[in-house]
Amino acid sequence: MYTLYKINADELNENFLASVKAQFQHKNIEIAICETAETEQDETDYLLGNPANKARLLAALDNVNKGHCVTVDLDVLS
Repeated sequence: MYTLYKINADELNENFLASVKAQFQHKNIEIAICETAETEQDETDYLLGNPANKARLLAALDNVNKGHCVTVDLDVLS
């Protein structure tokens, strides 16, 4: 399992730690901390930065806007 928390350091408290412990009960975990200003990149800019990815995403958006959507019953897939 992978979980990303974005939180101000001033908001860290015992409840946050208890939440993490409950979510990953009895598991070994790894915690890495960095300032978000160093790693944050606008997701849209990132996704549209690759020309092939941009073309695919814009085509998908166009299909949605035209009502060309597919509904999948997830219960059938399991």
